[in-house]
Amino acid sequence: MQIVVGLGNPGERYKNTRHNAGWLALDNWLGDVNWSENKKFNALLHESGEFLFVKPLTFMNNSGMAVQKILNYYKLLPKNFGLIKKKNADLSETLIVVHDDLDLNLGDYKVAVDSASAGHRGVQSIIDYLKTKKITRLRLGVKNELLRTHIPPDKFVLGAFSPEEKERLQKLLAGLNIKNLK
Repeated sequence: MQIVVGLGNPGERYKNTRHNAGWLALDNWLGDVNWSENKKFNALLHESGEFLFVKPLTFMNNSGMAVQKILNYYKLLPKNFGLIKKKNADLSETLIVVHDDLDLNLGDYKVAVDSASAGHRGVQSIIDYLKTKKITRLRLGVKNELLRTHIPPDKFVLGAFSPEEKERLQKLLAGLNIKNLK
């Protein structure tokens, strides 16, 4: 089983924000599916074939909490001895994290494996909880001219996509196949 986690924040306020690019990606790929809320994991889940799609409901900065619970439940986190989690485990074939990225222009993407969070707090939370950065990340560019006008990054990512920006993101996602990211 592969776990595909779309990072975002729950609630209407954040629905179409740049920081919810991960959630928007899952919605784009899956269409109108039924998401089941799992309170144990504090996440929305949708299983499809060999994939478990996840939208953590923990808010961005605590995404790792939900991801760790899911990987533990499915026994996908390697252990050294008993309950002690193995540090630097290679989860790149198991876990794909889809998230916004301020370093990439809107419409661009990059697949990263075994790389640092580059300041993305949702990704850092996952790295901290799983004790490894050896995960696959699909970094979706959200940078545009507004960011260059000195809007603080935290305010920028919590801003809504314009209709044109959302259309560019959807075109990008339409050309990506989650099954062939490598």
